[in-house]
Amino acid sequence: MAESKIALITGANRGIGKEILISLSNDGYTVVGTSRSSEGVSHIKKTLSDIKGIGCGMVFDVTDKNATSILNSEIKKKYGNISILVNNAGITMDNLIIRMSDNEWNEVLETNLTSVYRITKEFVKDMMKDRYGRIINIGSIVGISGNAGQTNYSATKSALLGFSKSLAKELASRNITVNTISPGFIDTDMTKKLKDSQKEMLIKSIPLGRMGSAAELASTVSFLASENASYITGENINVNGGLYM
Repeated sequence: MAESKIALITGANRGIGKEILISLSNDGYTVVGTSRSSEGVSHIKKTLSDIKGIGCGMVFDVTDKNATSILNSEIKKKYGNISILVNNAGITMDNLIIRMSDNEWNEVLETNLTSVYRITKEFVKDMMKDRYGRIINIGSIVGISGNAGQTNYSATKSALLGFSKSLAKELASRNITVNTISPGFIDTDMTKKLKDSQKEMLIKSIPLGRMGSAAELASTVSFLASENASYITGENINVNGGLYM
Protein backbone atom coordinates (compact mmCIF):
# COMPACT_ATOMS: atom_id res chain seq x y z
CA MET A 1 0.00 0.00 0.00
CA ALA A 2 1.16 3.54 -0.70
CA GLU A 3 1.30 4.54 2.97
CA SER A 4 0.89 2.43 6.05
CA LYS A 5 -2.58 2.63 7.53
CA ILE A 6 -3.04 1.97 11.24
CA ALA A 7 -5.13 -0.96 12.45
CA LEU A 8 -6.40 -1.57 15.98
CA ILE A 9 -7.28 -5.13 17.02
CA THR A 10 -8.78 -5.76 20.46
CA GLY A 11 -7.99 -9.05 22.17
CA ALA A 12 -4.95 -9.67 19.98
CA ASN A 13 -2.72 -11.69 22.28
CA ARG A 14 -3.89 -15.19 21.26
CA GLY A 15 -6.20 -17.23 19.07
CA ILE A 16 -8.17 -15.44 16.39
CA GLY A 17 -6.99 -11.98 17.47
CA LYS A 18 -3.35 -12.99 17.19
CA GLU A 19 -3.84 -14.31 13.65
CA ILE A 20 -5.66 -11.12 12.65
CA LEU A 21 -2.72 -9.12 14.01
CA ILE A 22 -0.30 -11.22 11.94
CA SER A 23 -2.42 -11.05 8.79
CA LEU A 24 -2.88 -7.28 8.85
CA SER A 25 0.78 -6.77 9.67
CA ASN A 26 1.76 -8.91 6.69
CA ASP A 27 -0.56 -6.76 4.57
CA GLY A 28 1.60 -3.74 5.46
CA TYR A 29 -0.49 -2.11 8.17
CA THR A 30 0.92 -0.62 11.34
CA VAL A 31 -0.89 -2.73 13.93
CA VAL A 32 -1.84 -2.03 17.53
CA GLY A 33 -3.03 -5.07 19.46
CA THR A 34 -4.60 -4.89 22.89
CA SER A 35 -4.82 -7.25 25.84
CA ARG A 36 -6.20 -6.91 29.36
CA SER A 37 -2.88 -7.94 30.90
CA SER A 38 0.78 -7.00 30.63
CA GLU A 39 1.50 -10.68 29.99
CA GLY A 40 -0.82 -10.58 26.98
CA VAL A 41 0.91 -7.45 25.71
CA SER A 42 4.24 -9.27 25.98
CA HIS A 43 2.81 -12.01 23.74
CA ILE A 44 1.75 -9.35 21.20
CA LYS A 45 5.19 -7.75 21.23
CA LYS A 46 6.84 -11.13 20.68
CA THR A 47 4.48 -11.92 17.80
CA LEU A 48 5.32 -8.61 16.11
CA SER A 49 9.03 -9.15 16.73
CA ASP A 50 8.89 -12.64 15.22
CA ILE A 51 7.26 -11.40 12.01
CA LYS A 52 9.19 -8.09 11.96
CA GLY A 53 5.90 -6.21 12.04
CA ILE A 54 5.44 -2.52 12.71
CA GLY A 55 3.28 -1.69 15.71
CA CYS A 56 2.91 -2.46 19.37
CA GLY A 57 0.82 -4.02 22.11
CA MET A 58 -1.11 -1.95 24.65
CA VAL A 59 -2.84 -2.88 27.89
CA PHE A 60 -6.55 -2.19 27.50
CA ASP A 61 -9.59 -3.47 29.36
CA VAL A 62 -12.56 -3.09 27.02
CA THR A 63 -14.93 -2.85 30.01
CA ASP A 64 -13.12 0.18 31.48
CA LYS A 65 -15.25 3.17 30.51
CA ASN A 66 -12.40 5.63 30.94
CA ALA A 67 -9.72 3.63 29.13
CA THR A 68 -10.97 4.03 25.55
CA SER A 69 -10.19 7.73 25.15
CA ILE A 70 -6.78 7.18 26.79
CA LEU A 71 -6.03 4.38 24.33
CA ASN A 72 -6.97 6.61 21.40
CA SER A 73 -4.71 9.40 22.67
CA GLU A 74 -1.77 7.01 23.06
CA ILE A 75 -2.21 5.61 19.56
CA LYS A 76 -2.50 9.10 18.05
CA LYS A 77 0.69 10.26 19.76
CA LYS A 78 2.59 7.19 18.60
CA TYR A 79 1.21 6.63 15.10
CA GLY A 80 -1.74 8.88 14.21
CA ASN A 81 -5.43 8.14 13.53
CA ILE A 82 -6.47 4.54 13.04
CA SER A 83 -8.14 3.54 9.78
CA ILE A 84 -9.01 -0.08 10.59
CA LEU A 85 -10.88 -1.12 13.73
CA VAL A 86 -11.31 -4.83 14.48
CA ASN A 87 -13.58 -5.42 17.47
CA ASN A 88 -12.48 -8.93 18.41
CA ALA A 89 -12.29 -9.07 22.22
CA GLY A 90 -14.97 -11.21 23.83
CA ILE A 91 -15.75 -13.66 26.61
CA THR A 92 -18.12 -16.54 27.32
CA MET A 93 -19.82 -17.39 30.60
CA ASP A 94 -22.02 -20.30 29.57
CA ASN A 95 -24.94 -21.52 31.63
CA LEU A 96 -28.55 -22.58 31.26
CA ILE A 97 -30.77 -19.56 31.75
CA ILE A 98 -32.42 -20.97 34.90
CA ARG A 99 -28.96 -21.15 36.47
CA MET A 100 -27.46 -18.04 34.90
CA SER A 101 -26.52 -15.32 37.36
CA ASP A 102 -27.00 -11.60 36.75
CA ASN A 103 -23.21 -11.30 36.75
CA GLU A 104 -22.84 -13.92 34.00
CA TRP A 105 -25.38 -12.05 31.90
CA ASN A 106 -24.07 -8.55 32.57
CA GLU A 107 -20.36 -9.37 32.19
CA VAL A 108 -20.85 -10.95 28.77
CA LEU A 109 -23.03 -8.08 27.53
CA GLU A 110 -20.59 -5.48 28.85
CA THR A 111 -17.56 -7.15 27.29
CA ASN A 112 -19.01 -8.35 23.99
CA LEU A 113 -21.50 -5.61 23.12
CA THR A 114 -21.39 -2.44 25.21
CA SER A 115 -17.62 -2.20 24.80
CA VAL A 116 -18.01 -2.36 21.00
CA TYR A 117 -20.37 0.62 21.20
CA ARG A 118 -17.90 2.63 23.30
CA ILE A 119 -14.80 1.74 21.32
CA THR A 120 -16.44 2.34 17.95
CA LYS A 121 -17.92 5.65 19.09
CA GLU A 122 -14.48 6.85 20.17
CA PHE A 123 -12.50 5.88 17.09
CA VAL A 124 -15.13 6.59 14.44
CA LYS A 125 -14.87 10.33 15.09
CA ASP A 126 -11.45 10.48 13.45
CA MET A 127 -12.52 8.16 10.64
CA MET A 128 -15.36 10.57 9.85
CA LYS A 129 -12.95 13.50 9.73
CA ASP A 130 -10.57 11.52 7.53
CA ARG A 131 -13.48 10.32 5.39
CA TYR A 132 -12.09 6.79 5.43
CA GLY A 133 -12.43 3.74 7.63
CA ARG A 134 -13.00 0.02 7.95
CA ILE A 135 -14.86 -1.35 10.98
CA ILE A 136 -14.88 -5.14 11.27
CA ASN A 137 -16.79 -6.78 14.11
CA ILE A 138 -16.16 -10.42 15.00
CA GLY A 139 -19.46 -12.17 15.64
CA SER A 140 -20.25 -15.87 15.92
CA ILE A 141 -22.32 -18.57 14.29
CA VAL A 142 -24.37 -18.77 17.51
CA GLY A 143 -25.54 -15.21 16.91
CA ILE A 144 -27.46 -16.62 13.94
CA SER A 145 -28.20 -20.20 14.92
CA GLY A 146 -28.44 -19.92 18.70
CA ASN A 147 -26.96 -22.44 21.12
CA ALA A 148 -28.26 -23.97 24.32
CA GLY A 149 -26.46 -22.65 27.37
CA GLN A 150 -25.33 -19.49 25.60
CA THR A 151 -28.29 -17.11 25.77
CA ASN A 152 -26.01 -14.31 26.96
CA TYR A 153 -23.28 -14.88 24.37
CA SER A 154 -25.76 -15.49 21.54
CA ALA A 155 -27.64 -12.31 22.44
CA THR A 156 -24.48 -10.22 22.12
CA LYS A 157 -23.51 -11.72 18.77
CA SER A 158 -27.03 -11.33 17.36
CA ALA A 159 -27.09 -7.72 18.51
CA LEU A 160 -23.75 -7.12 16.83
CA LEU A 161 -25.35 -7.83 13.45
CA GLY A 162 -28.02 -5.19 13.93
CA PHE A 163 -25.48 -2.74 15.36
CA SER A 164 -23.22 -3.19 12.34
CA LYS A 165 -25.97 -2.83 9.75
CA SER A 166 -27.34 0.32 11.37
CA LEU A 167 -23.88 1.82 11.72
CA ALA A 168 -23.06 0.97 8.11
CA LYS A 169 -26.02 3.13 7.02
CA GLU A 170 -24.93 5.98 9.28
CA LEU A 171 -21.34 6.04 8.04
CA ALA A 172 -21.55 5.13 4.36
CA SER A 173 -21.53 8.76 3.19
CA ARG A 174 -18.14 9.20 4.91
CA ASN A 175 -16.54 6.32 3.02
CA ILE A 176 -16.53 4.10 6.11
CA THR A 177 -17.57 0.47 5.76
CA VAL A 178 -18.91 -1.66 8.62
CA ASN A 179 -19.12 -5.44 8.38
CA THR A 180 -19.24 -8.51 10.60
CA ILE A 181 -17.62 -11.92 10.35
CA SER A 182 -19.34 -14.88 12.02
CA PRO A 183 -16.93 -17.76 12.66
CA GLY A 184 -18.06 -21.30 13.17
CA PHE A 185 -15.82 -23.79 14.95
CA ILE A 186 -12.27 -22.48 14.69
CA ASP A 187 -9.25 -24.46 15.85
CA THR A 188 -7.99 -22.35 18.78
CA ASP A 189 -6.86 -22.87 22.38
CA MET A 190 -10.53 -22.92 23.37
CA THR A 191 -11.49 -25.79 21.05
CA LYS A 192 -8.30 -27.69 21.92
CA LYS A 193 -9.77 -28.13 25.41
CA LEU A 194 -12.63 -30.20 23.99
CA LYS A 195 -12.55 -33.97 24.35
CA ASP A 196 -11.77 -35.98 21.20
CA SER A 197 -15.32 -37.38 21.23
CA GLN A 198 -16.72 -33.84 21.30
CA LYS A 199 -14.48 -32.78 18.43
CA GLU A 200 -15.56 -35.78 16.36
CA MET A 201 -19.24 -34.90 16.85
CA LEU A 202 -18.61 -31.29 15.86
CA ILE A 203 -16.64 -32.22 12.75
CA LYS A 204 -19.38 -34.62 11.61
CA SER A 205 -21.81 -31.70 11.58
CA ILE A 206 -19.56 -29.53 9.37
CA PRO A 207 -20.01 -30.15 5.60
CA LEU A 208 -16.33 -29.44 4.88
CA GLY A 209 -15.44 -32.07 7.47
CA ARG A 210 -13.00 -30.06 9.55
CA MET A 211 -12.63 -27.09 11.85
CA GLY A 212 -11.49 -23.82 10.39
CA SER A 213 -8.13 -22.26 11.16
CA ALA A 214 -7.66 -18.87 12.77
CA ALA A 215 -5.57 -17.92 9.73
CA GLU A 216 -8.53 -18.59 7.42
CA LEU A 217 -10.67 -16.26 9.50
CA ALA A 218 -7.92 -13.65 9.59
CA SER A 219 -7.68 -13.69 5.78
CA THR A 220 -11.36 -12.68 5.66
CA VAL A 221 -10.55 -9.73 7.92
CA SER A 222 -7.70 -8.80 5.58
CA PHE A 223 -10.09 -8.85 2.63
CA LEU A 224 -12.66 -6.62 4.35
CA ALA A 225 -9.90 -4.21 5.39
CA SER A 226 -8.56 -3.97 1.85
CA GLU A 227 -9.54 -1.80 -1.09
CA ASN A 228 -10.88 -4.94 -2.76
CA ALA A 229 -13.82 -4.77 -0.34
CA SER A 230 -14.48 -1.04 -0.76
CA TYR A 231 -18.04 -1.67 -2.06
CA ILE A 232 -19.05 -4.06 0.72
CA THR A 233 -20.78 -2.67 3.80
CA GLY A 234 -23.50 -3.78 6.19
CA GLU A 235 -22.73 -7.42 5.44
CA ASN A 236 -22.05 -10.50 7.52
CA ILE A 237 -19.65 -13.12 6.20
CA ASN A 238 -20.05 -16.62 7.58
CA VAL A 239 -16.79 -18.52 7.97
CA ASN A 240 -18.03 -21.88 9.18
CA GLY A 241 -17.31 -24.61 6.63
CA GLY A 242 -20.98 -24.79 5.67
CA LEU A 243 -22.21 -25.52 9.19
CA TYR A 244 -24.84 -22.80 8.89
CA MET A 245 -26.08 -21.86 5.42
